[in-house]
Amino acid sequence: MGKTVVLGASPNPGRYSHIATKRLLEHDEEVWPVGMREGVIGSEAIITDRPLLKNIDTITLYVGPKNQESWKDYIFALQPKRVIFNPGTENPAMEHELEERGIESEIACTLVLLSMGTYAIK
Repeated sequence: MGKTVVLGASPNPGRYSHIATKRLLEHDEEVWPVGMREGVIGSEAIITDRPLLKNIDTITLYVGPKNQESWKDYIFALQPKRVIFNPGTENPAMEHELEERGIESEIACTLVLLSMGTYAIK
């Protein structure tokens, strides 16, 4: 079981961030959904501030490149082992900055990784 922050979590059940949060919970991941709007996903309340969580394995991004700049300091402060850039969130400049800090980045779909059984960090 890993610890995952879903960044860009949405209370809208049609959004991929919402679906991914539910699937991560179903796969026994510890999940912190962090977003801009209050709400609940499964059993987890969406966190609308930026708590400094410890021992984060993965941040899975659902924030587009234009809006990532405002989250950058928070992402770096969490010191995750990896950041997953889901479809539509790819950002070569951010990937480079993560690499410079020793943080793995992966361009992938969290939902696909979960369905293939390859989500866990190796």
